[in-house]
Amino acid sequence: MSLGRFITLEGGEGCGKSTNIKFIEQLLKSEGISVVVTREPGGTALAENIRQLLLDKEQESLAEETELLMMFAARAQHIKHVIEPALAKGSWVLCDRFTDSSFAYQGGGRNMDYAAITWLENFVQKNRRPDLTLLLDVPVEVGMLRAKKRGALDRFELEKLEFFNKVRASFLDIAKNEPKRVRVIDAELGLSEVQSNITMLVKKFIHA
Repeated sequence: MSLGRFITLEGGEGCGKSTNIKFIEQLLKSEGISVVVTREPGGTALAENIRQLLLDKEQESLAEETELLMMFAARAQHIKHVIEPALAKGSWVLCDRFTDSSFAYQGGGRNMDYAAITWLENFVQKNRRPDLTLLLDVPVEVGMLRAKKRGALDRFELEKLEFFNKVRASFLDIAKNEPKRVRVIDAELGLSEVQSNITMLVKKFIHA
C-alpha cells in the first residue's frame, strides 16, 4: 500500500480557509482519494482542549514561550494519533494549519527565535513535512473585516494590525523560500476564481 499525501492550508485571519478546505476535500474525493480532514491546533480530544485554552481571550495572559510549547504539544498528539496513522493507511491528510503557522504567528508575529521553533519542529515532527501547502494570501485589512463579520473574535484575532502584517510577511517569506511546496493563492479574488486556482494546483499535484 502506498503512503498517503499530506496537504496543508495556511493563511491569516479571514483568508477563507474554512470555506476552501471543504472545497478541497470534495475535489480530492472526486478523484477517488480517501481523505482525512483535520485542523491545528486540534485534531484529537486533548489537542482540541489545548486549542480552547489558546483561543480563550478570558484566560490569563499566556507567556509567548507557553503559547509556542502548547502549539507543539497539541501538534505532537495530532501527528501521533491522526496524521501518521492516516498516511500509513494510504489516506491523504488535509490539514487546516500546521507548522508554517507557528513560524508565522509565533516567529513573525511575536518575534520569537526561529531557531527555537525549528528545533521544536524537528523534535516533534522528525521528518514529517507537508507535501503541498496552499497559502491563501489576503491583505490584512480585508481579512480582518471578514473575520469580524463571522462573530466574536478569539484571542489571536484581537491582536493589532501590526501583528498580522508581520504574520502575513512571514507566510510570504516561507513561500518565497519553499516555492515547490508552498503555492500562493490570491484570496482577495472572488470565491469562484480562488477555487478555480485551487483546482488547477491540486489537480496538477495529484497527477504529477
